Amino acid sequence: MVHYGHSNQLRQAKAMGDYLIVGVHTDSEIAKHKGPPVFTQEERYKMVRAIKWVDEIVEGAPYVTTLETLDKYNCDFCVHGDDITLTVDGKDTYEEVKKSGRYRECKRTQGVSTTDLVGRMLLMTKAHHSNIDSSDYQQHTDNFGKGHSPWTGVSQFLQTSQKIIQFASGQEPQPGDTIIYVAGAFDLFHIGHVDFLEAVYKLAEKPYIIVGLHFNQEVNRYKGKNYPIMNVHERTLSVLACRYVSEVVIGAPFAVTKDLLDHFKEPRRKGILRTVDSGNCLTTDAIVQRIIKNRLLFEARNQKKEAKEIAVIQAMKRQEEEKTKERAQAVL
Repeated sequence: MVHYGHSNQLRQAKAMGDYLIVGVHTDSEIAKHKGPPVFTQEERYKMVRAIKWVDEIVEGAPYVTTLETLDKYNCDFCVHGDDITLTVDGKDTYEEVKKSGRYRECKRTQGVSTTDLVGRMLLMTKAHHSNIDSSDYQQHTDNFGKGHSPWTGVSQFLQTSQKIIQFASGQEPQPGDTIIYVAGAFDLFHIGHVDFLEAVYKLAEKPYIIVGLHFNQEVNRYKGKNYPIMNVHERTLSVLACRYVSEVVIGAPFAVTKDLLDHFKEPRRKGILRTVDSGNCLTTDAIVQRIIKNRLLFEARNQKKEAKEIAVIQAMKRQEEEKTKERAQAVL
C-alpha cells in the first residue's frame, strides 16, 4: 500500500537533503520478498509521484539497495525507516550501503502499517479504529502478527498538533488564486482520490484546493459497513501529503453551507458547483474487496514476515550478549 506512514518517511528523508528520488518496487519483487501487494505497481508509481516531498521516482527499483543503484541515480545516500527490511531469505536489504556509510535512518510512524490497515479492512465493525482492546481487534492481531516483533505488531496511531504542522503547507491563499472546495471521506487515500484531485487542480491557473473531511460517524452513516477504515486524523495526514492539496477542514459538514463558503471568502454565485470526472473508477470498497479476496495470502504474509523479524532480533541479541562477554573477559 501507500499510506501516510510512507509519506512521513519521505518528508523526513527530504529534510535530510535537497533532492528526493524514491525507488518503487515492481509487483513481482514485492510478491517474492513480502507477499501480495494491495496496490498495483502502476498505482503505486502515481501515488508516490503525488506525494509533495517527492522530486522524482524510479520505477521498478531493485528490492536490495546497492552502491551501484545509488551511483546510477547520483545519490549521496539512501534513507529508510528504523524498522528492518528483509529479503525472502532473511538478509538485510540495506547491508551493503550501511557498511559503506551511505545509509541514513528516519523514524517510523507509530500506529500505522500495511499490516494494520489490511487487518482493519477485514474487521467488519463500526469502531475498529477506536476499539483496539476489543476481542475482534485481538483476533486481528493474532492473524496479522502477534506483536512479538516491534515492526510487524499492531499499535494505535496517536495524532498530535506537531504532526499536522509538519504535513501542512502553511500557505494562505494569494491574490489571484482560485479557491476550490471539495469534500468527502477520502478513506484509504488511493489513486482514485489522486486522479480526482489532479483533475480539480487543473481547473484553474492558480488553484488553492481545500479538502473537507467528514468525521468518522458521518462517514459511517452514509457508507455503513466498517467505514471509515482510517480515522479522521489519519485521513487528514493522508490528504495533506498530496501535492495538489493546500488546506484541510477537519470535520467538515456533510452539506456545504453558506457559512462554510463565507469562511473561505468564496463568492456565492450561480453555477458554483462543478462535477469533475477523475477518469478513475477505483473506490475504497474495491480495495477492501482485493483484501478479502486474498485474505489467506495476507495472513500468511504477515506471519512469515514476523517470524523473519523475530529471528533477526534474536540474532542481534545474541551478538550483543557475545560482545558483552568479550568486554567482560577483556577487563579480567
